[in-house]
Amino acid sequence: MYKKDLKVLLDKLYLKYSKKHSSKDPVWTIHKFSDPKDIEIAGLITSCYAYGRVEQINQFTDKFFRRTGFKVHEFTSNYSEHKDKKFLKDLYYRFNNESDLSLLIKNIKNSLELYGSLENLFKQNYSVTHENILTALSEFSRTLSIHNKKDSNYGYLMPSPVNNSACKRLNLYLRWMIRKDEIDTGIWSGSFDKAKLIMPVDTHIYRVSKYLGLVSRNSCDLKFAIELTKELKKFDSSDPVKYDFALCHLGIEGEI
Repeated sequence: MYKKDLKVLLDKLYLKYSKKHSSKDPVWTIHKFSDPKDIEIAGLITSCYAYGRVEQINQFTDKFFRRTGFKVHEFTSNYSEHKDKKFLKDLYYRFNNESDLSLLIKNIKNSLELYGSLENLFKQNYSVTHENILTALSEFSRTLSIHNKKDSNYGYLMPSPVNNSACKRLNLYLRWMIRKDEIDTGIWSGSFDKAKLIMPVDTHIYRVSKYLGLVSRNSCDLKFAIELTKELKKFDSSDPVKYDFALCHLGIEGEI
């Protein structure tokens, strides 16, 4: 497919799927919140668990948020492992058990105490002079891994680009926070440039991108994500990651 024709197709799919509730994507979970303080925490937790079948992801996150009374910022800010871990009982999802969720909440709480918000944490290592958000993302991940335990699966929830991981779910989180349309909340849009986002890449995006000839690299890793983002910038230099939903739905639409 010629690049010009591909851009037309992706733009068409973007317009189709950039409507509210156009799919069962986990992003709709965070649209249940209205306070930015809740949205940024709910978004991080949801993105961390956004692996596997979407129905199961949504069931898990909905179960947790209901236990917080949909006051996730208040719950996290006041979290005490000794007092509150009982609320996490049986909240396990695939590779991650309730102890991993407790570690995640503790790390978020620690970041809130130090920086006031997750947005402020991300600001600490963000610069308009940087080519992309990777420096800020590396430190964001490191800070949110302070209470990690070596014998846990917490690292699966909080990967790092330092290890050449594509960090699909963390980049997805940043898309939700920084971009603004009917899908993405854009609550951080005043602080960060969406042009610096990195494309969230998983095995499906990898296969579709390879099929379309967008990327030549044969490993689904950070370098692949960077290369794909650069190619998508040729279609929209100010907002390359907007094509995430479109690429996700290619194949479903029978276009390839």
